[in-house]
Amino acid sequence: MTVKVGLVWDAAGSVEGGRGLLELARVNEFDAFMIFDHLINTFPSQAWDTDFTYLASVQSTPDQCLDFATVLGSFAPHAGPVQLVVGVTDPHRRHPAVLAQTALTLAQFTDRPPVLGIGTGALENLQPYGVPHDHQVDRVEEALQIVRMLLDGAGPHDFEGSHFTLDQALMGLRAPEGREPRLWVGANRSRMLTLTGRYADGWLPSELVAPDEYARRLSVVRKAAAAAGRDPSAIVASGGVPIVVAETDDQAHELLQANPIRFLALHAGADAWARHGAVHPFGAEYRGLTELLPHVLTRQEVQQAMAAVPEQVVADQVLVGSRKTVLDRIGELVEAGMEHPMLIPVSALASPDAAAFTLETVAWLARELRAPSPIGETIS
Repeated sequence: MTVKVGLVWDAAGSVEGGRGLLELARVNEFDAFMIFDHLINTFPSQAWDTDFTYLASVQSTPDQCLDFATVLGSFAPHAGPVQLVVGVTDPHRRHPAVLAQTALTLAQFTDRPPVLGIGTGALENLQPYGVPHDHQVDRVEEALQIVRMLLDGAGPHDFEGSHFTLDQALMGLRAPEGREPRLWVGANRSRMLTLTGRYADGWLPSELVAPDEYARRLSVVRKAAAAAGRDPSAIVASGGVPIVVAETDDQAHELLQANPIRFLALHAGADAWARHGAVHPFGAEYRGLTELLPHVLTRQEVQQAMAAVPEQVVADQVLVGSRKTVLDRIGELVEAGMEHPMLIPVSALASPDAAAFTLETVAWLARELRAPSPIGETIS
């Protein structure tokens, strides 16, 4: 199996910083460059200062979140062979017809087919803005049907759902040949995994899980594809891979104490804490990042929650270690079926020196994952 590798940017803060990461991806022959889609960042603005992260000295708030469509359109002329991905947007803020139009528009500017990633949405992007977020999976299911319909043909199209309706709807905009947008789904649970198999070209889970659990979830996707009469092997198995890396394993584990990295434990749900005998400060029913409303947390609440974070919960949210350790752990995910790891350079949050080493490392990882080597012989 040939491994493809992507690099991830949170699309917050400096546009120049994002362009720099895209250039790193292009020069080092990454296969993809993925950006997030947020209105509010997942870090709390109330605690955002230089005691929390060095980045506060150059970025006054974490909530300088950029629109994904504008960013990808701007970056497209500079991407070359690097595939552009949004991972992921949602069909609550944007009608599925608008999402299809956005993807088809982007395809006019890219060398490779752009990827439209769709998920159920996170509360921080919905609740503060009065966007309905009930029946999230039902809405996504209808949206996937509509987007698939509009990407596949100009119409006219009719659709009668509980949340969306099409009445002789047209999508005359077509992608250039060979650049038809790909539809990926951000799915972690059973029903969304099934929808991925039915409608998507790729699977993009947001949760980092153990290799055996990744393989189990991928099996759900593949079986759903087969049941829908689709080719299961045609669905790209991807996933966000957050890394915390340093010269040695011990030094990498020391980086887990950096505040922005420790805060990732609060992105995990209560069940992840319970596995280590700990009680999540946001309650026993807290399901994790999709329910986080960071902007309503007070500074004191952030500090109290951070004080309760067990290191092992932090370590579970990332692949942590030396370059070789991180490479081996990615290799385990690849052996479990991951075809397209998307590297998230988390340790860059710790310090300027850690950022420099992390960016050097993601380039090294991309080369190693794609080159003949002990791990390459296993996964190629």
